[in-house]
Amino acid sequence: MNIGAESAPHVATPLLPRASRGARFDDSVLPVAARRPPAREKLRASVRAGAIGVVSIAVWLGAWELASRYELEFFFRFENIPAPSEVVLALGELLSTPKFAAHVGNSINRIFLGFSIASVLAVAFGLLIGRFRLVAQSLLPPLEVIRPIPAVAWIPIAILLFASAEQSMVFITFIGAFFPILLSTVHGVESLDRRLVFASLSLGARPLDVFWEVILPGAMPSIVTGLSIGMGTSWFSLVTAEMISGQYGIGYYTWEAYTLQKYPSIVLGMMAIGVLGMGSSFLVRVAGRRLMPWFQPQGASA
Repeated sequence: MNIGAESAPHVATPLLPRASRGARFDDSVLPVAARRPPAREKLRASVRAGAIGVVSIAVWLGAWELASRYELEFFFRFENIPAPSEVVLALGELLSTPKFAAHVGNSINRIFLGFSIASVLAVAFGLLIGRFRLVAQSLLPPLEVIRPIPAVAWIPIAILLFASAEQSMVFITFIGAFFPILLSTVHGVESLDRRLVFASLSLGARPLDVFWEVILPGAMPSIVTGLSIGMGTSWFSLVTAEMISGQYGIGYYTWEAYTLQKYPSIVLGMMAIGVLGMGSSFLVRVAGRRLMPWFQPQGASA
């Protein structure tokens, strides 16, 4: 008589269909939330989201056109705000000259240099600060003192530090991107499950291997988030620097249009800043997803 077998509690297990060797797994037995949506449903959801976005933009543009044409005044004064139709006409005239492309090219070069330097240094410092207590105690206090200083306050010091206005604007771009990337990297390292580190060490991994194969991949989602935020703040900082001390760039173009009272050109400059910032942040997120094929954000399958 097997007493252990009779006294063991009965645990109900779900009945799964018996699959032959080499057959594909049928996910119909899984809960609805765990099933992978078919390609047709993904396409339908993407088309629906795109249509909603187009309609939303059209509604905003229509409201802007009416408010400008009829010079409405309710909390805001639209008498001097150009309508979207006027902006489109100004865009056609502007694209026929190389001036606007030169401004955009100068801004993109400054963003590339400042953001690249900030990304390398901020990620390196963030990994070290988050990993080693002595480094955190040495570097964080001075960094926390200068972190709240806005980028516009750095412009006079940047002009004194560097020999050319170009270098000072790259430095301002660097300052704008550095701290969001740094803090996100530190947060990613500190929020990593320490059991992963202890498990890798117990399995014989060297500290350098743990750093590259456990800590860096674990902190990568936070790093990519910081890079995306840093890209936006770097555009904000650069445009501010170009408005004050620049001679070329999209920020200088926008301020020059205001000085010359070319109101449609002001809107064009603002829209160019928004499109360039959105596009560059999108590229950062795409590159981040390519670097993290294992990462599945919450709600991505919804």
